Amino acid sequence: MRFKLLHPWLWVWSVAALLYGGTAGFASEPAPSSKPLGRTAEPQQAYAHVALLLPANSAAFGRPAEAVKNGFLAAAKAQGRNLLPIRLYPLTDDPQSAVAAYREALAAGARIAVGPLTRDAVTALAASQAVTIPTLALNVPEGRSALPPNLYAVSLHAESEARQVARLAAREGRAYAMTMVADTPLSRRIHQAFIDEFTRSGGRHVAERAFTTDLIQLSRIRQTVGKSGADMAFLALDFPRARAVRPYLGALPLYATSYIYPGSGGALAYFDLANVRFVDMPWVLQPDHPAVMIYPRPGFHANQELERLYALGIDAFRIALGLLEGKHEPLDGVTGRLTVGNDRYYVRELTHAQFADGKLVIYADSP
Repeated sequence: MRFKLLHPWLWVWSVAALLYGGTAGFASEPAPSSKPLGRTAEPQQAYAHVALLLPANSAAFGRPAEAVKNGFLAAAKAQGRNLLPIRLYPLTDDPQSAVAAYREALAAGARIAVGPLTRDAVTALAASQAVTIPTLALNVPEGRSALPPNLYAVSLHAESEARQVARLAAREGRAYAMTMVADTPLSRRIHQAFIDEFTRSGGRHVAERAFTTDLIQLSRIRQTVGKSGADMAFLALDFPRARAVRPYLGALPLYATSYIYPGSGGALAYFDLANVRFVDMPWVLQPDHPAVMIYPRPGFHANQELERLYALGIDAFRIALGLLEGKHEPLDGVTGRLTVGNDRYYVRELTHAQFADGKLVIYADSP
């Protein structure tokens, strides 16, 4: 699944790809009888709290879980009110551990639950018939199936970004799309989501090219651009792959998801991706925005995917606080503008950006 061009920082992207993606509230301080952010084998007295269900005991997902937890606690601290304590329920890789932990949280007096984080765990919880309190899942169940009552879902789902890019391209008058796709599950999912939405919006998918490092095959990309009649190309590629194929696409308008964004890649990387338009969250693209600056930076040393998961934790707290208070208003979050549909899935509208002249240009309007 990993290609030799991939940089080390993209390891976390592979993890994120597996994740799929009265008034009361929360506080980062526990009630006197609680042991916050942990569990013991001894029974604990029931008390009102928020249950945070994350795969902290998973070898594969421990670091993503820590990032989400830290973002959640940062948002709780920024809230600044003396509200409900937060209690972590560490999960393992077994999806059924989420169901067991959820039932444990109910017995312990949880008023609201946040999590699980992995798709398999969310699928197991959604099918369990255990959800009886407001619950915010941090992923979508398999097949994006109907959610049971009281269950809401917000995620960093890559396919939703591709659909948003397709709508942006259609709105800008693009009608004939060429696509580039790599032989990875995530790339194929992004690719298909773009095609589905673009054709639904009235556009036509006129050509597809597979990513390759073969120079002869790369040169044929130029021929495809000329013969296909495409007026745009969608790159379902990560940063290293997109950087490799960009010279062969000429002046064709290019679109991509956040999968392409290298973070602090510098001017050279931005020149290499000249004129590529993409979407990403305000936390990544607009660190100086007043609504973003109120939260501390986690210090992940330019690890963009852990940064994104930290931001998910921030918005998860803010959404869950509203759910607990019976509010469902749109939220200008650090992961995007969040609105909830009648199906209880949250939709994230992301920030639109473009590489131009070695710089990153941020557009005020959202796709």
